[in-house]
This record gives sequence, C-alpha cells and structure tokens, in this order.
Amino acid sequence: MHPTTLKTMPQTPTRPRSTLLAIVLLWLAFYASIALFHPPLLDDADSVHPEVAREMLLRHDYVTLYANGIRYLEKAPLFYWLMAASMRLSMLFGATSPRALAAAARIPLALSMLGLALTAEALARRMFGSLEQPERSPRAGLYTALILLSSFGMFLFTRMLIPDAMVCLWITLSMYALWRTEELEWISSTQGVYPQPSSTATTQVPRGFSLGSHTAQTNEGLQPMGYASSSSRHRSLCYLFALACALNVLTKGLIGIVFPVGIAVLYYLATRGLRGTLTRLKQLHPLSSIALFLVIATPWHILAGLANPTQGHPTSFHFIWNAHGFAGHWIVPLPTDGNVRGWFWFYFMNEHVLRYLNLRVPHDYDTAPLWLFWGLCLLWLMPWSAFLFKAAAWATPLRNSDWRTRIRTKTLVPEQRSLLLLSIWAAFVLLFFALSSRQEYYVLPALPALAILIAGWLALSSQTTHYEITTRSATATHEVSSRPESALFADVAESGVPSERSRLVGVQRPAVGTDRGALRCLYTPLTLGALIFFASLYFLLHTPAPSPNTDLASLLTQNPSDYALSLGHFMDLTGPSIALFRAPLLIAACALFLGPLCALALRLRNKPHPANLALASGSFGFLISVLWGLTIFSPVLTSAHLANAIRPQLQPQDLVCIHGEYEAGSTLGFYLQRTNIHILEGRSSNLWYGSFFTDAPKIFETPASIAQKWNGKQRIFMWQSLTDPPNQLPRLPGPVYILVKNGGKEIVSNQPNH
Repeated sequence: MHPTTLKTMPQTPTRPRSTLLAIVLLWLAFYASIALFHPPLLDDADSVHPEVAREMLLRHDYVTLYANGIRYLEKAPLFYWLMAASMRLSMLFGATSPRALAAAARIPLALSMLGLALTAEALARRMFGSLEQPERSPRAGLYTALILLSSFGMFLFTRMLIPDAMVCLWITLSMYALWRTEELEWISSTQGVYPQPSSTATTQVPRGFSLGSHTAQTNEGLQPMGYASSSSRHRSLCYLFALACALNVLTKGLIGIVFPVGIAVLYYLATRGLRGTLTRLKQLHPLSSIALFLVIATPWHILAGLANPTQGHPTSFHFIWNAHGFAGHWIVPLPTDGNVRGWFWFYFMNEHVLRYLNLRVPHDYDTAPLWLFWGLCLLWLMPWSAFLFKAAAWATPLRNSDWRTRIRTKTLVPEQRSLLLLSIWAAFVLLFFALSSRQEYYVLPALPALAILIAGWLALSSQTTHYEITTRSATATHEVSSRPESALFADVAESGVPSERSRLVGVQRPAVGTDRGALRCLYTPLTLGALIFFASLYFLLHTPAPSPNTDLASLLTQNPSDYALSLGHFMDLTGPSIALFRAPLLIAACALFLGPLCALALRLRNKPHPANLALASGSFGFLISVLWGLTIFSPVLTSAHLANAIRPQLQPQDLVCIHGEYEAGSTLGFYLQRTNIHILEGRSSNLWYGSFFTDAPKIFETPASIAQKWNGKQRIFMWQSLTDPPNQLPRLPGPVYILVKNGGKEIVSNQPNH
C-alpha cells in the first residue's frame, strides 16, 4: 500500500447538546418516572433481589447475601450493593414504605440504562466519526441511543430487577476502552509516537492502515479523535477496560471477564494474527491492568469464601461408569443438613460450570430453544431489527474480494475494523450461549453491538457521504470521476467502506428511488404492523368488554411447563383475557403500524433522518403499551396486592407461610417487610442450598407440622396459588378462612379477620 500524506489527524464531532438532551428526556420519561413505581414488584427474581438488598441493610452484612434469613450464595454482590445504597438514601429522606423502597431499588438499573445509552452513543460516534462527513457521526450516536432506549427487550427486562442491563453497560464500556486504544495505536503508527495535536503535522501511513477517508480539516466544534498528550492516556484506557471487567465480574460473575476478554482476543487475532496479537497484548500494560482488576474483583470473593466454608462431610463430586465400562456420567453431590460444600464450590462450580453445562443443582430452570434464543434478537430490537440483515451484510461483506483479501492479509482499514469488532461482539455472545443453558434475556449483552451496527448503517444511508480526494494521479481521478454516483455508492454499500475508487471523489447519497435498501427493510415492519393493526381493530370491535372487577386469572389457561422461563406466564393469555388489554392493545397496534408507515413515507420524500425519528417515535409508543399492559397483567405475576390486603390485620407474632416455593410468593417478604416467611412443601429453588447450613432458620414446614400449629393460638396467614402446583391445601384440623383472593392466588387463615 502506498503511503498517503495527510495534513491533519482524524477528528470526531462532539456530542451535540440536542442529542444529550434527547437521551436524558427519553430516559426520564420511560425509565426514571412512572416506570419506577408501576407495576409493583413481581414474584420471583424481581422481588427476591431487592429483598436480598433489604436484608443486607438489616443484617449489616455486605459479604454474604441472605434471602428470607437464609444464605443466598449464587449471585455476585454489586447489583445488591447498589440497590441497598439506593434504599438507604430513600430511608434517609424518610421514604420507608415498601412502595418507596421498591422504587428506590429500581433506580440503579434505571441509571444503568442511562449510562448504557450514553456510552453506546459515544462509541458509535467515535466508530463512525472518523469519516469526512461530520454530520453523520452524531446521528450514528443518536440512532444508537434511540435504538437501545426504545428496545422492547431492554425495556422489558429492566421492568424486572435482574442485572443484565448493567452487564450490557460494563461490556459496552470495556469495548469503548478497547476501541479508544485502537485509535491511539492507529495514530501512533502513523507517527511512531503518541502525537501532540498539530494543525501542520504530516504523517505517513504504514502498511496495514489506510486512512483514506479519514482526512479531515480543523472544524469548529470538532475535537481531536484519539489525540494523546502522552502514553498516559493509553494506560488510562487499559485501566478503564480492567475496571469495566472487574465491575462486570462483581455484577454477573465470570462472564464479566470472559465476554470482553474473549471478544478482544478474537478481534486482535482477526486483525493482527497470532504474532501480532501477542505483540499487541504486551502493549496494553497487562501486569498493571491485571493487578487493578484483581484489586477490585478479588476481595469480595475471598471474604465470601471465608465467611461460608464447607460444613460437615458433603458427598464428593465423582464420575460413574456404566456397566460396560465404556461410558458414564458425572454425579453432582447433593447436600444434606449440616453437610454442605462452601461458597467456593457452589459459586464457581455449581453456578458457573455446572449451570453452563445444564447440570446445576437444583435444576429449577428451563432452557430456551436455540432457534428461539437467536430469534429473540429480532423481537427485542423490533422494529429496528428490520435493518439488521442489511447491517450485518454491510459489516461482513463475505462476497467482496477486497474485504476478503484485507481479512487474509490483516490490512483492514479502521472503518472495517470497527464493523468487525461489533460483529465479533454480537456473535461471541450468541454463540457462547448456544452450548449452554439459556434464558430469554441472556441475549441482552449482544444488543448494544447490534444497535451500534444498525445505527451505523442507518447513518450511512441517511446522510451525504463525502470522501476527500487523496494523492492519486490525475488520470485515476478522471477515471473514477466518470463513474455514476450510484455506482460509487454501491462500492461503499457492498464492502462496508469506500473503495479505492470511491475515495477519490465526493460520493453523494443516492437520489430518491435508488436507496432501495432502507425502503425494502421498512416493508417488513410495515406489513407486520398493518396485520397487527387490522387484527387488533377487528378484535376490539367484535369482542365485548369484560365485566367490571373481572379477575384476569380466571380467563387464563395454565401451562406450568412454561413457567421456568422468565416470560412463561404470558403463554397463558387467551382471547377473552386479551379483552382486558383493550387500551394498551390499541396503542400498540397504532404504534407498530403508524411508525413504519410514517418512516416509509418520509424516506420516499427523501427525508431519511426524519424517517428514522418517526420509527423511533413508534417504538417509544409501543413501550407505553408494554408498561400499561404489564401493569394490567401484574396481579397474575405479583402478590403485592395480597400483602397490602392483610397488612392491617398482621401482627408481629403472627406466622406468614407460603404453600410452595418461596419465589412463588416472594413479594410477601418485601411488602410485609418480613425475613421469616415459612415455607410449606417448597424447600427448593433459591433457598434450597442455603437451607442446609447449620445456621439456617427452621422455616420449612410439613403438612404434619402446619396441621399441628393450625389449631394453636398463633394466627397463621397461608399464601397459595390456585393454579400452580401445589395448589391444594393439606388436610387441616380446623376451619379455613379465605381472607383475600385475586390473580389466581389466595391467602387463607386459621382465624377470621377481627
């Protein structure tokens, strides 16, 4: 590759104030206002996790997690620390009610979404900000933030208090640090040192780097991209990567380091080869970065292991051969009372290795089919997923010979490297879980990469693309200038970056009618939206409204086999039950139809940027219907209303008991602010392993023990599901008084209300 003489270094636009204002306002509207209070906390993880944080405050123990007074050893602590800190602040301001504490517990996750949107916006702006056309870069960042904030998947799984959105933040932050180090290496490779900003500096581009379209003149409002006053900036970015990995490990466990490090290594191998990767890793301050990672991530792991040692003489983990001695299987040790392995085995082996291999004990979860797991990417990113296949083809143009040659010779230009990094990021997450157990939300860490990829493609198709003429002969310039603009744009669209020819002249965005890629993409969400709109309209006109005070649970079917999935209860919806969702259904239908319709109309009028904003408006309108619909459906998913109903009658000496697993009615503990809920026929799930430690409270009841207490003086409040097994009370010796019934659940007592 011939050297190219440049006058200045590449530059990137700053974040426009309008973009920052839009991100903050949308975040406030959809994540930090009504959504903090509605719906109430749901049974299972959504209430177990804030209850763990609440008990952390009560016990003043920030090392060992507890749920309902029992050791809860399966999770990393950072998410719970943040919820506990938020609830403590709420208490300091006098907001101590369960409703206020529930809203406070949701604040860290909401802040994670704000941080994710801003970090992803900055990464997209830097990745696509080195092109000569500066107006395109801020829009790539803006589109990224809009896609993430309006993502159905991100919004839905931040309505549940699970830490996966925070995992997305740390992975995105680590990829931001990685890409910044790439920028610095690129600049240092052009000058041999970390350069000082200079408007008159010239540089020679070595083999392996092609600045091509990266020439830029000093523009007001632009800041240098990748400038480093010294190597300290490079060191700081390496430390930022280590910090993000450490925080991720403290949030989600070992995938916190497996994901970013695995993505980085694969990216280096693809762009440098094995020898180049080893050389690059040596440049990233590995010893001090690892030291920083260990200083942050290690202390809690050591303290947790020391605080929860092995007790008694548990059965060892061993392999059993079959009768012929040719094959066999592993035997996972099960604990018994007083004989239980400590935290190190349970957390690392059971919760990481065995869970990945689908051998975890207890096996209280299900695995989403692989086709569904991958297909959910399209659902969680709707309607933006309509552009995903075009964006993927743009990022990895396998049929383009120039791109394949650059991959083989490790000479990808920076634009191509950015697209390759995003592709590896998304593919690594999706393929990692292809071999393991998986839930619907495990796909979330791939969504920021896909969002940036889609945003970059939309920015390319929405703005005038211009590339400054580099040093070439007049003959070559004349040869390329004679080509039609549509052919030049095809060079860009096919390979993902400007070809050598298209770099020589200005390339304008194609006229209306030639930019058919984005138009064709819009036909899919428009068709689906039209079908949903007219089907919903027909349904609303021909289905009578349900009678007032109808219990939604009475209109549902029961599919217990689906309940191990996080969204399994939504499979119970029937035609009559959907009639209760008339208003949110109408909003959803209008949003899914009118958003793509307006976007298509605007693109046909050569207004791609307003078209993208119209599509975003439809997406946010759909989120309104999601929140409203989830609030209507919440009585089936939560016991908060039952807790509020019995609260006036409940005395400190009364016994509250859940018939079934603790998670089935776990909102009782949080909303009644109790840490001693008794469990009848439900020693399983999250409380199972911790219940075998010698200090576990004696809260597990049997039919015989509860029958003995039923005729006593102590009042008993018994929660049970009317649909999910066990849904039949054991034989009790005295009268049974039904205190409240709703949402397919009831609370009964051995004494009537006073």
